[in-house]
Amino acid sequence: MKWLGVFLGLLIVVPLVAQEEAILDWDISAIFYAPPPAVEEDSAVEEPSPLFMLMRPGFTLDGSFEFSAGLIPGWGIPPWFWNQYPEYERDFSWEAAGHMRIRFDLDTQLSEFLRVRSSLLITFPGSTIELVEFFFDYNLFHRFFFRGGRFDQIWGISPNFPFTNLIARVPHDDLTSDPFIMRVNIPVGIGGFQFLAITRENLLETDRFQHEDVGYGGKFNLALPHLDMDIGAFFQETMPLRSFLSVRTTIGQTEWYNEWLGVMDINNHNNLSWAANLGFFRDFFGNRVGINGEVFFNAERGSFWLRPETNIAEATTVPFNEGFNIALNLLYRFGGRGNPRFFIQALYAPEERSAQLIPGFRLSPWQHLELYLAVPMVLGDKDGHFFNYPPDPLHRDRTFTIVMLLTLSGSVRMGQN
Repeated sequence: MKWLGVFLGLLIVVPLVAQEEAILDWDISAIFYAPPPAVEEDSAVEEPSPLFMLMRPGFTLDGSFEFSAGLIPGWGIPPWFWNQYPEYERDFSWEAAGHMRIRFDLDTQLSEFLRVRSSLLITFPGSTIELVEFFFDYNLFHRFFFRGGRFDQIWGISPNFPFTNLIARVPHDDLTSDPFIMRVNIPVGIGGFQFLAITRENLLETDRFQHEDVGYGGKFNLALPHLDMDIGAFFQETMPLRSFLSVRTTIGQTEWYNEWLGVMDINNHNNLSWAANLGFFRDFFGNRVGINGEVFFNAERGSFWLRPETNIAEATTVPFNEGFNIALNLLYRFGGRGNPRFFIQALYAPEERSAQLIPGFRLSPWQHLELYLAVPMVLGDKDGHFFNYPPDPLHRDRTFTIVMLLTLSGSVRMGQN
């Protein structure tokens, strides 16, 4: 436990004064609330505080199961290049995808001040057992809210080009470990400050821990009736200093967002770069049709971000394409039995004459069961960005694939307060 003490000690004393990759389904529904059980009135006992009523001591235990199986055939070079480049082999391959995942989540509220959560994941094939999430929440005077351990953390807005998600930036393309984070939130109104320290060094398997392995960041959220704004910065010794501004607002029935990034090499203050985007979300016809469009310009060179693990692929690093980029996402919800959904994701780099297109279909015909069909493909110039980084879900570098998956899943919860 020596490394754990050093890690927590370093992060706590840091001098800071102050946050299913389902393709194209950008509805956010990650927060669930279950009210505490009723308490019998007793005039002789002092009534608990409202915060204590929301954070009553107790525990919840969640168990979830997921089984996925399917086929992902594909070609190394897409069919429309076969006649143009006859010297290349067609490289057709069948790839099977299958796994079983059993997860147990234990969430313990020890008091109104301290909460502890851990998640154990068992996967097959491979018979791996992994502690994928474990952290504590501690609030000091109900003014400073600390969280430390391994958990998900996201900055920024864009679902297409996460260039303002600074804590997902990595210094090189072979760093894919899940992060350890120490953060503190300081509410101000309905917004507030957030400061954090993060390392991707695998502390569960090594005692190596140096100061250059830790990154530091902070942001401020200003939440107004018609405007939501984040401004912040992040720095790690092996990466440049990056700062960002994200703004979100609703005009009529359309939600608009605009983000800016500034980058400075601290060893060469003349080496400055930037990036910016403008995007929107809009639903039509009673929320049956959803559209997301975005224009992104990137002047930063040699930058990577970490694409998280999915249910069929491991985490991987992806470079940002330089210059202009365009994204268009369409989602149609048919409604009715099975909740069928049709989607199209399109990414286009006009300066490189390169594009990525993913049409697909999802259907839930019976309870616990989902069918998924998608056709990730690369269009345009063979030497373009997306040909070099194709959307093969298994990272086999195939530029035309057909994804056919069946997923069986379910969960159960028990608890006591």
